[in-house]
Amino acid sequence: MSTALSADGTSIAYTETGDGPPVVIVGGAFSTAAAGAPLAAALAEAGFRGVIVDRRGRGDSGDAGPAAYAPEREADDLAAVIEAVGGDAAVLGHSSGAVLALLAAGQGVPVRHLFLSEPPFHFGVDEPAADLPERLQALIDGGRSDDAVTLFQREAVGLPEAVVQQIRSSPMFASLVPLAQSVVYDALLTRAVSTPTAAMLAVPAPLTILRGDPTFPLLVAAAERLAAAIPTAELVVVPESRDHGVDPAGTAREIARRLAPPR
Repeated sequence: MSTALSADGTSIAYTETGDGPPVVIVGGAFSTAAAGAPLAAALAEAGFRGVIVDRRGRGDSGDAGPAAYAPEREADDLAAVIEAVGGDAAVLGHSSGAVLALLAAGQGVPVRHLFLSEPPFHFGVDEPAADLPERLQALIDGGRSDDAVTLFQREAVGLPEAVVQQIRSSPMFASLVPLAQSVVYDALLTRAVSTPTAAMLAVPAPLTILRGDPTFPLLVAAAERLAAAIPTAELVVVPESRDHGVDPAGTAREIARRLAPPR
């Protein structure tokens, strides 16, 4: 594990696997660097260097606290990691991590190629409640991080209530509760840019939108709307990725096809 210092002084942890041109992996809600390890390994097998980021407030990264959070700070975090690994990297963002990757590129963070995996842009359709971040924070401040996790799953992700309760009663739920503060940040990020800004739609980097089959209807619609809004973007279906998951081998294959051969 290595660290990069973001513009506000927050330490951002990242882990590198393999050699060759770097591909920075930015996860979505409830993800830490451990979740990206299989994709990093698949990229390494293809001759790239998989760089997995622990977003602020997760894993081994620091956190300046909720009062200091802004989506732009996370864009700064990504810029710091890209600089630390050589200043020239492709980026694979999944879910809210894809939203973050496009936001960062729109702010001028240098990216060689953007791969956006199932970004949950709403484009004004079926938006989560505007006060969701504040309600999540209130639960956490009241010592109810477990309830914040289920609220996020219910209202931000849109999981059916039966699935929400199944997750809550499962052994994995205990690993989600410590990440509750980070999903407030996810909710703030996706609220701020629920529809991509003009700068985000005008990024100069080559852009590939990835989605699984099958996946949630909202994400299919989001991918199609984003592809229509960015005429130079390519929309690719990864059949191995299912139900908002990222298949390591299938995703690495599509990335490798679009980057210059590393060998």
